[in-house]
Amino acid sequence: MSSQTVATVERAADVLVYFAESGTSTLGVTEIADGLGMSKAAVHRVLASLRSRGLVEVDEESRRYRLGLTAMRLGLAYLDRIDVRRIAGPELTGLSARTHETATLSIRTGTSRVYIDQVTPPREVIMSVSLGVPYPLHAGGSSKAFLAFLTEEEISTYLEKPLDPVTPGTVTDPDRLRVELSLIRRRGYAMSINERQRGAASVAAPVLDHHGMPAAVISVCGPAERFVGEADACAAALLETTDQLSARLGYRG
Repeated sequence: MSSQTVATVERAADVLVYFAESGTSTLGVTEIADGLGMSKAAVHRVLASLRSRGLVEVDEESRRYRLGLTAMRLGLAYLDRIDVRRIAGPELTGLSARTHETATLSIRTGTSRVYIDQVTPPREVIMSVSLGVPYPLHAGGSSKAFLAFLTEEEISTYLEKPLDPVTPGTVTDPDRLRVELSLIRRRGYAMSINERQRGAASVAAPVLDHHGMPAAVISVCGPAERFVGEADACAAALLETTDQLSARLGYRG
């Protein structure tokens, strides 16, 4: 491949990335040229090539450009191939090392959720979870972190059905849960003490996808007596981790 061909490909890639990061739905030739330090003639050539392949579209009235259907298909193809467990694995390891507690990953399965991965710390007394066991969406921190970030319709439908306790500490009153879910949405994470398992406490936050919906939930958990004093620091570390993973899934909140 000649150096000229490589330069042409790089310019085209730069233009596409500029569209993605510009913060506006349409761009003019002058804006692109100024933003990328390219000549208008070069921008015109790149846009013509991208347009021929459906990567950009032009508004005939304003003569401004926007990303096209092929660009959307590329983005969706990437998102469809994301393996949440694979990309979250290193983050769980780092989170457990940072907090000295167990870090877990859960996914939703209808009106339940299951743990699919965990990393435990090298200390004598730890919490450990059972992978693959379903838990209802109102019982425990990870469950409530899912429920709080569903649509209002989904939340209402869920709260209309009988809410059975998993432990004596499980919150089963719909009105109390609604208040708590609102708090979880505002601060970004859920907290649980003795709600799913006696003697256990946790903080949990969702990993949001490009639609702003919870693709997974990560939690930090430990023995309740010890964890209560660590909860704020664990929550701060947790939110840094989930923010990074959400960004990788395309969330731009």
